[in-house]
Amino acid sequence: METGFANRLISARKMAGLSLQAVADKLDNIISKQSLNKYEQGKMKPDSAVLISLAQVLGVSVDYFYSEPAVAVNLVNVEFREFRSKLTKSGQVGLQEKAKEVFERYFELENILNLNEQPSFFTYSRPICTIQDAEDAAKSLRIDWELGYDPIPDVVEMLEDKGYKVAEIDAPPAFNGLKAESNGQKVIVLRKSREGEDIVRKRFTALHELAHHSLTFPDDIEEKKKERLCHAFACAVLYPEEMAHKELHRDRFHFYQNELVYIKERWGISIAALFSRALTLGIINDYVYKKFIIGYKARKLHEPGKEPGRFRSNEVPVRFNRLIYLALAKEIISVNEAAYFSGVSVWRFREQMQPFL
Repeated sequence: METGFANRLISARKMAGLSLQAVADKLDNIISKQSLNKYEQGKMKPDSAVLISLAQVLGVSVDYFYSEPAVAVNLVNVEFREFRSKLTKSGQVGLQEKAKEVFERYFELENILNLNEQPSFFTYSRPICTIQDAEDAAKSLRIDWELGYDPIPDVVEMLEDKGYKVAEIDAPPAFNGLKAESNGQKVIVLRKSREGEDIVRKRFTALHELAHHSLTFPDDIEEKKKERLCHAFACAVLYPEEMAHKELHRDRFHFYQNELVYIKERWGISIAALFSRALTLGIINDYVYKKFIIGYKARKLHEPGKEPGRFRSNEVPVRFNRLIYLALAKEIISVNEAAYFSGVSVWRFREQMQPFL
């Protein structure tokens, strides 16, 4: 039990993004950094009062320290979206630890249900070296997944239907998403949306992480170029080349906000990404694009929630929660266990339950 408690304490501390000294400081030094270190080494255990204080400081329940996961999760081949440069090392570790904790419960529940669902992952074997390669890969995906030239109603739902494990975590604005692999599964982690936040960013991020899962790149490619190619793939999946040429047109003198909002609300792609797409396809030139960027920033449209237009879509992963209620309906798990899988208290879960039959 000492080892189990120690591992869970380490995990909770990493999720909180705190050092041993920072935890001691938040506890007003009722215990020392050295004592905390001994807890994490399994050499000592806290008394009940300290245990409650630790749970409060680290933002977990007391039960968390003793809920040994039935499925060991190790995230490998982790890749963050470009904003990882704005995250501290401990911040990155904390986000991965949060994701790991979610997938421990997710994979355990799948094992309990004994599911045998075969994924339909998208793979593209040709190396991606240029924007045109990314464009071709996006066209291939739309053909393979029979998307045609239509807007994608819900990107996250589509990815879950294809077998990708998608989860949301509370995270700072510097984090958008990451992709990883674990236990033979392909996982995508997104930042939980805040109220009033534009959902098109999450759609773009989800497809960006899909690019990291599906595409291959030269070994010597620069990280920035790789990110740009993933961006190009995401844009091309959201807004097919044929439709962009049809709707944006090359021969024009002006763009009006009304028209751009219509396109955004139909395709679920940001106005900023629309202009990037137009530049890539040669619909506009560098001069027009730079002029757009200057005006875009001058109007402060790059700030969260400021860009006009809203795409109506949930873009929330629901498969895990649906499986919880399926297991509950089959009487495979109890209400207490369902609350554990949901990551909420039993009383909170009971409040959410709405029996129908």
